Amino acid sequence: MGRDVIIACDFSSAEQTFAFLDKFTGRKPFVKIGMELFYAEGPSIVREIKKRGHKIFLDLKLHDIPNTVKKSMAVLSGLDVDMTNLHAAGTKRMMEGALEGLTRPDGTRPLLIAVTQLTSTDQETMENDLLIKEPIDKVVMHYAKNAKDAGLDGVVCSPLEAGKVHETCGAGFVTVTPGVRFADGDIGDQKRVMTPAEAKKIGSDYIVVGRPITAAPDPVAEYERCVAEFVD
Repeated sequence: MGRDVIIACDFSSAEQTFAFLDKFTGRKPFVKIGMELFYAEGPSIVREIKKRGHKIFLDLKLHDIPNTVKKSMAVLSGLDVDMTNLHAAGTKRMMEGALEGLTRPDGTRPLLIAVTQLTSTDQETMENDLLIKEPIDKVVMHYAKNAKDAGLDGVVCSPLEAGKVHETCGAGFVTVTPGVRFADGDIGDQKRVMTPAEAKKIGSDYIVVGRPITAAPDPVAEYERCVAEFVD
């Protein structure tokens, strides 16, 4: 498994998305389709982007009772995405159901990863809003261990936690890390951030980069800069 840069295509329409993706006439980037775009356009947007030759991370963060998540993952398994996710907070039983639902009759399935704590969450927010008093690092590692025990492939975590996740769950357990910004960029509403080069050094397997690429005057150049820092 090699490292890769995933571009967060957080657009509200197919028109905006394809106008952006049309700029990439060379290397076809791995893209993330999140709730905004999926809810606006539905499964057709996934099929069209896949047809264009892109790998897809379908970022819908499922979190419900185990049976509902299992049935939902069975539907998503037909979209031929490369990676999808759920919330680790949904419990091991929910994650096990998701894995069962996502696995096709021939045994194949996309990578399934769990969200530990969102990168917009810090210790203060976690304690005040969620009433979780444990240190955030301990919470993230506990959720990661639960995901591994449930049979999942990895977790979404802050790049600050990627190295520790590998120590806890093994080098082959995938870390997908948002909260990545260039050293000269704006961190936006992210609170736990790191540069692509730092994320590479600490052991992230995939980094998810949105606005530093999608809002740039030259998105292709910024994507290639990110690849140069993180992959090459």
